[in-house]
Amino acid sequence: MRYVGFVKDGLRYIGRRDGSAIRPVARADEFYAELPRFSAEAGGDPVDFATAVIAPALPLTSRIFCVGINYRAHALEASAAGIEEPKFPMIFGRWENTLVVDGAPVPVPPNEPGLDWEVELAVIIGKKTWLVSEEAAMDSVFAYATFNDLSARKKQMHTRQFTLGKNADCSGPISPLVTKDEVPNVNNLRVLTRVNGQIMQDANTRDFLHNIPRIISYISDTVTLLPGDVIATGTPGGVGSARNPRIYLNAGDVVEVEVEGVGVVRNPIVSREQYDRGTV
Repeated sequence: MRYVGFVKDGLRYIGRRDGSAIRPVARADEFYAELPRFSAEAGGDPVDFATAVIAPALPLTSRIFCVGINYRAHALEASAAGIEEPKFPMIFGRWENTLVVDGAPVPVPPNEPGLDWEVELAVIIGKKTWLVSEEAAMDSVFAYATFNDLSARKKQMHTRQFTLGKNADCSGPISPLVTKDEVPNVNNLRVLTRVNGQIMQDANTRDFLHNIPRIISYISDTVTLLPGDVIATGTPGGVGSARNPRIYLNAGDVVEVEVEGVGVVRNPIVSREQYDRGTV
């Protein structure tokens, strides 16, 4: 099943994607508060997807746990910047209000040389999870999404704290959700980034340093995971900042990220001036 978020009367709702239509199920907060009940519902009268105001299919209270350096090829890239391959999952946070959807323009912060791309598989938590074992961790997964962890590298690398560089305005494009049952082998999915149609990242989730059960278990003995929380599982090698010369996304570029069987997210990059003027 595929779920999409949309806005109605100023509130965020979750609906089932049914071809060109959305079948509303519940307000986002209600949906995740009673996920087993609402996920079993077929949905109400259809809303036209083409005219709906699309939003992330998550509650506004969602927390985004990002895993840094979780592919060996990306670990080799990071070592050039003095960052060692992590022995444990490297977790940092994103705010929900940085998330945007397919097609949304993404502005470049004015003091950055551009933004860097990072295709990632995102895991959406479906139930309250505390102190879960690796063996039981996948029971906590509700769905998956494709995520682009667009990064302001200059700010990110000023210090060892990633928060500012990973929370630029509108820098977290995320796809609609695909339920776990529709992804039979999450450990063998091709992940891709294209910039202006050219492939920049091409890898597979089998190359994770820390797999999904290990990540969920690792987080959950410190933080109770809640329905609607997101875990972005890291990006492979091929980021722009590791290239020679470096390549960054700037106004006029189009970045597209894809996770096999999960979805594609395509976003135009704009200047902050264009974004503020609303001319995009």
